[in-house]
Amino acid sequence: MSLTGLVSALLADDGTADWPRRVPARLETVLAAMPRPARAGLRAAARAVDGYATARTGRPLGALTAPERESVLAQLAARPALLPLLDVLKVPVLLAAGTERMLQNAPAPRRPTRPDPPLDLTPAADWPARSTADAVVVGSGAGGATAARTLARAGLDVVVLEEGRHHSTESFGARAPLDRFTELYRDGGATVAVGNPPLLLPVGRAVGGTTVVNSGTCYRTPAHVLARWTREFGCALADDLDRHLDEAERTLRVATQPVDVLGHNGRIALAGARELGWRAAPLRRNAPGCLGSCQCVVGCPTGAKQSVQLSVLPDACAAGARVVTGARADRVLVDTDRPGGPRAAGVRAHGPDGTAFEILAPLVVVAAGATQSPPLLRRSGLGRHPRLGRNLSVHPATSVAGRFAEPVTAWEGVLQSVGVEEHHARGVLIEATATPPGMGSFILPGLGGELRRELEGADRLATLGAMIADRPSGRVLGRDRTLLRYDLDPRDAGRLLRAVRAMGELLFAAGAEEVLTGIPTAPRVRSLAELDAVLAVTSARQLHLSAYHPTGTVAAGASPERFPADPRGRLRGVHGVLIADASVLPSCPQVNPQLSIMAAVLASTEAWLSG
Repeated sequence: MSLTGLVSALLADDGTADWPRRVPARLETVLAAMPRPARAGLRAAARAVDGYATARTGRPLGALTAPERESVLAQLAARPALLPLLDVLKVPVLLAAGTERMLQNAPAPRRPTRPDPPLDLTPAADWPARSTADAVVVGSGAGGATAARTLARAGLDVVVLEEGRHHSTESFGARAPLDRFTELYRDGGATVAVGNPPLLLPVGRAVGGTTVVNSGTCYRTPAHVLARWTREFGCALADDLDRHLDEAERTLRVATQPVDVLGHNGRIALAGARELGWRAAPLRRNAPGCLGSCQCVVGCPTGAKQSVQLSVLPDACAAGARVVTGARADRVLVDTDRPGGPRAAGVRAHGPDGTAFEILAPLVVVAAGATQSPPLLRRSGLGRHPRLGRNLSVHPATSVAGRFAEPVTAWEGVLQSVGVEEHHARGVLIEATATPPGMGSFILPGLGGELRRELEGADRLATLGAMIADRPSGRVLGRDRTLLRYDLDPRDAGRLLRAVRAMGELLFAAGAEEVLTGIPTAPRVRSLAELDAVLAVTSARQLHLSAYHPTGTVAAGASPERFPADPRGRLRGVHGVLIADASVLPSCPQVNPQLSIMAAVLASTEAWLSG
């Protein structure tokens, strides 16, 4: 169906500007990158809105005048039960609309500050049907790249399989952020954990994995988390992890972000924290020479952010590792006739055209990520442990925005710039987080003319995000296609509401005139007292929620009954399979997890090499 009428209604297109006319075509591109169920659901919702317009006026949205469309939207908005449906429709429309508005006054493309270091890359179509290696690593993200480098430096012949493509820094600067977004994320960024409430869970898919599209924020694993991993779970990966964290920081060139490139969004967060006496500071990041492009989550266009395809994989390739791109691992090959029990024998994979190939190897490193590793193990006949795929933590997150009298232009500066740790001991970590130009993740309130005014005044918004340390309340189901299930724990629902309150307090302390809450029934408040009144009658399930950093689904620990992997990350029940991604962490790390993953994998691969 045509989406022109829906877009015209939502954006109050009155013909006075050119950019709204280009939004439907841009929206079709966004939808095409989504998985079929999400695409079908959005189109069904759009048809429902069009059907309502036809029932009320005798004509579809596209045939109505601008005032008539506005009237239909007002009638829909007056029905509270329909507000969640309308908010779902607004998300892709705002992505497309923001991009077209941005392109109208686009700045000159950023140029890489240096050439990308070389990688040994081979497309799956050019890989032989059968080959051998000492080790096959499935996945090239934080864990897979670290494992490949460690093993290659020890003299092993290492092959890395990556389902995604390789994207150069130069290619990032040549395309609009939204165009990169749909390519760099699995399912076009529309991966959803089904549950109450459903959570959007974006996961990267490219050479470099999710490190290509994360914020660049680098927190060390908190000491109390490491103590728990050792004391409660018997996870030997936590032993001496500080040494491995040091190495990960050196590799990524982690340093505190200089204040001069934070941007106004970060400076507002610091000002509010100072006013309240809260602990806050510029974040430590793996982005030396950052120019404040605010595009970390769609690939850094200058090469400042040291994603692993720029910092770890080049070292692995220099030591002899090879990377096969566009290669989806079908199964781990297992030799069941060996004395001493089943043993890994390699990996069977296929390329984009379906052509299969095998790499025979005595060591298989599973680093496909916490959402993809369990299905791979099930396809391989290695998924019999009752806890495989369980124990999923996802850092549930929400965001708010504050409207200021003067322009903030939050997309000029560091994307994730300041950490506010005042409430971190109670499980809430606040980070000043903006979005790339044209990709505002915060759902602006209103429909039609109201939404158009919000969109045109977005430069006066400062945005904050908060993620909570959750109880592992999810599961990764499925064998051939992943299905995520996650039900928010009641304790964590309370933490999310406290996070909204804390972010509102911070923004008002910094001088915000009003706060946009993300709550459909009360999208704006003008005082902290008003926010308290709204939150008193609000459920966490009414918030604008998303999730990040899935962990724990093939957890390592001492108990054979509780943990699919042993204390050093080796999969139980088979020899020669090492788990080397976020799934091996036994519980939520309570911070952005890249350093935790890399350090844990350094520990596990070193232990493997030492026997």
